[in-house]
Amino acid sequence: MTPDELLRAALTKAAIAVGAPAGVAPVLERPRDPAHGDWATNLALTLAKPLGKKPRDVAAELVAHLDLAAAGVSATEIAGPGFINFRLDAGAHARGLADILAQGAAYGRTDVAQGKPVNVEFVSANPTGPLHVGHGRQAALGDAISALLEGAGYAVTREFYYNDAGVQIENLAKSLWVRVAQAAGIEVAIPEGGYNGEYIKEIAERYVAEHGTPPLDALRAGAQAIAGGARPADVALFDAMRRFAVAALRAEQDLDLKAFGVQFDVYYLESSLYTDGLVEETVGLLQKGGHTFEDDGALWLRTTDFGDDKDRVMRKRDGTYTYFVPDVAYHVTKWRRGFTRAINVQGADHHGTTARVRAGLQALEVGVPTGYPEYVLHQMVTVTRGGEEVKISKRAGSYVTVRDLIDDVGRDAVRYFLLMRKGDSQLVFDVDLARSQSEENPVYYIQMAHARLSGIFRVGEIDPATITADGVQWDALGEEAERELVSSLLDYPRLVSGAAESLEPHRVAAWLLETARQVHLWYHKHHVLGEPEHILRARLVLAKSARQVLANGLSLLGISAPDRM
Repeated sequence: MTPDELLRAALTKAAIAVGAPAGVAPVLERPRDPAHGDWATNLALTLAKPLGKKPRDVAAELVAHLDLAAAGVSATEIAGPGFINFRLDAGAHARGLADILAQGAAYGRTDVAQGKPVNVEFVSANPTGPLHVGHGRQAALGDAISALLEGAGYAVTREFYYNDAGVQIENLAKSLWVRVAQAAGIEVAIPEGGYNGEYIKEIAERYVAEHGTPPLDALRAGAQAIAGGARPADVALFDAMRRFAVAALRAEQDLDLKAFGVQFDVYYLESSLYTDGLVEETVGLLQKGGHTFEDDGALWLRTTDFGDDKDRVMRKRDGTYTYFVPDVAYHVTKWRRGFTRAINVQGADHHGTTARVRAGLQALEVGVPTGYPEYVLHQMVTVTRGGEEVKISKRAGSYVTVRDLIDDVGRDAVRYFLLMRKGDSQLVFDVDLARSQSEENPVYYIQMAHARLSGIFRVGEIDPATITADGVQWDALGEEAERELVSSLLDYPRLVSGAAESLEPHRVAAWLLETARQVHLWYHKHHVLGEPEHILRARLVLAKSARQVLANGLSLLGISAPDRM
């Protein structure tokens, strides 16, 4: 049993001894100030009413009945209205490090979910350009959330939904047509809503290189149609350009994701919902359920019946569907694929779609529960350099790309900076700070802590694999800096569990930074090498444990743990 489990068991026995009701479950928390002890409980306050006594009196009785030796407690204190603070003896406190050595890379992982499938959809960018920094924040969040859920025992499927249908793809194809026409000497401007980035010129050059310049008459006629707000008459050529542009940008986005270290299990195409008839099937089911009505030539869904603020158009007068209809059909496929839990990581600009997608799923009456899917919405990212906002990437034309940041500061810094704040908070990405090799740069500071711990073994010419918990005198780790570091390491599984439950990887980022601070403090205050044998062995165990848990936490965020800096 871990030290907190031993204390909880001893508290349970003490509570029963003073007459607590059956099923009592003591709660332990870390005091905000380490000077108040290693653990604290409000058990006396919760028992005061059922026992008919004052909380401080109950606290005194609990302490009197507590088996201090079994709990590994060296001192107790009754504080405030009846809280009990506990200080563990050094040996009992540090003995939990043995679990870290035994579990290694698995430390912090559980099997709570027992293999339950969960679908995590993230990034899901339109294939109309390189991934921007907002997509990067989504990639970091989605990947870290997936890792946290895997650590909790879920069978996670990472999914990318390609919006390869609709108006934006139409504008992409028109933009490519214009660039091909311009390359052929035809004067025409990019249409309103089109894409101006250098990458469109590159795709146009590749199209011509692979397929040759299209007939000038067809190009000119198509350019004129686009200028007038219409599609080119040569449907076959227009569709060929559309397919080429989408394929090129899908490939580019795949390279962006590879550079970011993100891999997906499933790539789902929006266009397949139409070609496979799933959109029509979904609309038919909604009509059959009696939740639709027609008005002014359009087909509507009564989403207000399911909590939306107003009813929504499904099919417009021109016969095309609004974008939330394929979204509903898409989520039906998730449910049918066995994902009883689905999580969507999206930008905050999708806030308005959550209610209507859920309403559509409820209106289908196919067993999908309310609140399906779950949404993790994030705010966008502001990039600064030299104290000023950076808004434009030359290649993208109007936004900063993920590749810009990765090329500038490296993958590790990009991942950490995009995860260090809660997703629904605004994030300022300071490029100068992310590039700096100083204690002010949080990811550098954390990685340096891991490297310093590795350096202890390198300088001492000690193989970490030879360091075990056998025969360690745990009470040798009694210095205050050691106690704080041990507490942080032993709290890691609880931290990971809470972050997985709340879908908040920023908790891990914050824990890593605080634990790195404790590592640096201990490293500077207490020597390891050259100490008496019993202290040397105990501190090598602490160094190995801290090195392992830092690596585990960095791995959850997709960040490397270097042995040298």
